[in-house]
Amino acid sequence: MVHTLKQEDVEHDLQSSTKAKKFVLWLFVVSSTIMFGGFTSYYIVFAASKGKGHGLVLPDMFTYSTLVLVLSSICLFFAARAVRQQNISAQRSLLWVTLALGLGFGYLQVDAWSALYQTGATLVNNNAAISVIYIVSGMHLLHIFAGVCFILNSLWGSYTKVPQENAVYRIEIASIFWHFIDILWIYLYVFLLLNS
Repeated sequence: MVHTLKQEDVEHDLQSSTKAKKFVLWLFVVSSTIMFGGFTSYYIVFAASKGKGHGLVLPDMFTYSTLVLVLSSICLFFAARAVRQQNISAQRSLLWVTLALGLGFGYLQVDAWSALYQTGATLVNNNAAISVIYIVSGMHLLHIFAGVCFILNSLWGSYTKVPQENAVYRIEIASIFWHFIDILWIYLYVFLLLNS
């Protein structure tokens, strides 16, 4: 009887801990949304006051990186499904592909910055709208790095054979964050396209 009560207490504490961590993650998602909303609001105000946007043709690498990020979200979705079905080999494979695509996105972003720089569009210039391109894509890239850490945590769990509930929790956290940064990038990319 005492052992059963202790086991129930441990399970209750674990559920409370995971709920609290998810809540903190959602707070971070909301605060990041507000931050990027502030960046885009600044851009709109600046562009309205100067009567111009950034005036650039965005590098093709931004388009390719967007497609890579969408594909990574699809892979992560199927990885989460594999975890729930306890298909460890599929989970690992899909997480590795998601990780590779995430790193590929980072490479393409840096390549896009290089293309922008070669056209003379530098971070420090007389058009703050151009600077915003670097700032929002750079801040987003930091979020990608955090998302890669979540994916690595889930991948590590698949190799250390954590309990099923823990594996599901890890992939849920990774999925919430990764899908958020995917949607965020699509918003930012479309915003920059429409305000050129």
